[in-house]
Amino acid sequence: MGLPVQDQLKYWGIAAAVFMVLLWALGDVLLPFVLGGAIAYCMDPIADRLQRMGLSRGAAVGVITLTAVLLSIVILIPAARILVSQAVQLFEVAPQLFDSLQRFVDERVPKTIGNGIEVPDTFSTIGDTIRSRGGQLVDTLIGSVSGLVNVLVLFLIVPVVAVYLLVDWDNMIAKIDEMLPRDHAPTIRTLAADIDKTLSAFIRGMGSVCLILGTYYAVALMLVGLQFGLIVGFVAGLLTFIPYVGAIIGGALALGLALFQFWGDWMSIVIVAVIFQVGQLIEGNVLTPKLVGSSVGLHPVWLLLALSVFGSLFGFVGMLVAVPLAAAIGVVARFGVAQYKHSRLYRGLETSEDEPQE
Repeated sequence: MGLPVQDQLKYWGIAAAVFMVLLWALGDVLLPFVLGGAIAYCMDPIADRLQRMGLSRGAAVGVITLTAVLLSIVILIPAARILVSQAVQLFEVAPQLFDSLQRFVDERVPKTIGNGIEVPDTFSTIGDTIRSRGGQLVDTLIGSVSGLVNVLVLFLIVPVVAVYLLVDWDNMIAKIDEMLPRDHAPTIRTLAADIDKTLSAFIRGMGSVCLILGTYYAVALMLVGLQFGLIVGFVAGLLTFIPYVGAIIGGALALGLALFQFWGDWMSIVIVAVIFQVGQLIEGNVLTPKLVGSSVGLHPVWLLLALSVFGSLFGFVGMLVAVPLAAAIGVVARFGVAQYKHSRLYRGLETSEDEPQE
């Protein structure tokens, strides 16, 4: 005889509460393991395909690891060096940007507005603050011993965790399946399959969209001659998975830099604006419908809510787990709604069992 519903809810509620407490208390410690698990999850379909081609699991993981190392050496490390260099230069040029903005305001905006309220003369201060804070950030991440150790540990632990999880992924899933409550195992398997389908489609689709748009923005802005085109394209592409945020932040940053660099050359400024407009048209009408599709089930508003809530509660780790948790909660919610519509509570006591269902 299975446990009563009240006891089941109690145990599942305790498990969820323990998970949330651990995520809140050990967020920084769990970061490399969460990243490693995410990488292993994304690479598992490739490893399975290589196995179907005749390779053993270890050989498939070896091929994936070797390919990743070669790509890092040839592409990722040089690109990262350029991105860091441009980020440092952007911090350094920030005071000049705000000085130019202050001169513009001094020339075209009156010193007082309304009832004698003075226009704040703080643009230079803002620029100097950005430069100082940017320098502190770079020093913290690169120059300080603790920051350097943390970065090295992250870069060392994440690949190791990813490789080990990828090798044992199928065995790990089988062990978890053996531990499922026997009465609920079929339902849990069905829900897990739906979550996996939703999550994998979203990650593959949005990952492709981010990569394509980021490359497009970076190449197009550099061809126009924008000084920090690569880092602007990187930021815009990276944030594309958050609806509208990538375009707004990337577009505002690009237009601000274009106004500073191309002031008077209005055609170049218009071209920068057109680049982001074309990118949004391509994303909304071609990339997202083709690569992500409408069957994923992660509504933009739901995704924004999940990122905001989990990010504020659990920091960066919360933002990493927000998407899979949002997918899981969405699948469970749809399952709950379907069960409710088949229940007597929804259909009523007098509804016949053989009455056609909607």
